[in-house]
Amino acid sequence: MPSTRPTVDSASGAKDRTRVNDHFYAIINPAAGGGRCGKLSPAAVDRLRLKGLGIETAQTSQPGEATALARNAYARGVRNFLAVGGDGTAFEIINGLFPEALTGGKPVLGFLPLGTGNSFLRDFTTRGVEHTIEALAAGVRRPCDVIRLRHSDGDIYFLNLLSLGFPADVGALTNRRFKSLGEFGYILGVLTQLLTLRHSAFAHRLDAAIDWDRRECLFLTFSNSKFTGGKMMIAPHADPSDAKIEYVRWSPIGRLKLLWLFPQLFSGKHIQHRLASRAAAERIELDLSGPVNVMVDGEILTLQCRSLEILPAALDVVA
Repeated sequence: MPSTRPTVDSASGAKDRTRVNDHFYAIINPAAGGGRCGKLSPAAVDRLRLKGLGIETAQTSQPGEATALARNAYARGVRNFLAVGGDGTAFEIINGLFPEALTGGKPVLGFLPLGTGNSFLRDFTTRGVEHTIEALAAGVRRPCDVIRLRHSDGDIYFLNLLSLGFPADVGALTNRRFKSLGEFGYILGVLTQLLTLRHSAFAHRLDAAIDWDRRECLFLTFSNSKFTGGKMMIAPHADPSDAKIEYVRWSPIGRLKLLWLFPQLFSGKHIQHRLASRAAAERIELDLSGPVNVMVDGEILTLQCRSLEILPAALDVVA
């Protein structure tokens, strides 16, 4: 079982060049990407050390451990973090940093994308690890919003998006049956879910609108960044630093029509279809009668959602 004991060291000859702001706490999920992260992360971390960065590392061995590691590190004064894995690793780290980071000092988060999805970083680059190494070495920082979801059992924080309806149901099915197949598994999940296609109503209103939207829909998404599922551009107008939640709704649609339009989700052209609508909001309220499938930053949960709100520039990202 991988050790969770942090280790600190720098590349030979680089220690004298390392500044306080160049020290990062790297939380590594060796299981990410079907074990790919565990094989590739040592070399990637060594490359950062050769750039003069001080890297403290910790490996996770079970779900939720990255949250605990991040929370403990933040409590002892660490402010620079590195998510080594996929979207799920970053999601856990974010939930270890917040809500304490709202009052305790803004954290910095970098990404070594060695997992399956790595959706968030695609807003900035398609070069993955190479881009991150260059950005870390150059000390690049970008302000980034965070979205807070309030649900019946507490709060969740996320960087990418939250989906209700078809994408969440597909995600739940994919996790149960096709997760090991990566992006191809998600497509299999879509095709399988089409066989039992259903539309649901998720009562919601944007920015304290008077009327609730109780219409049935194929899905609702609430995004901070453009991509999900790796390369799917579900919210082409999203901007992770505009202090807005990008809201996308798609009205009910038949199976064949959905199958025909599905490729447009990868280009963002779906947003131009007459069945699609979008808006930008700072706060969204939901009035759900009970828990539903929720996909949040690639994680599938069952929650009774109550509200979402934007936390402007709550985080700096290295991208």
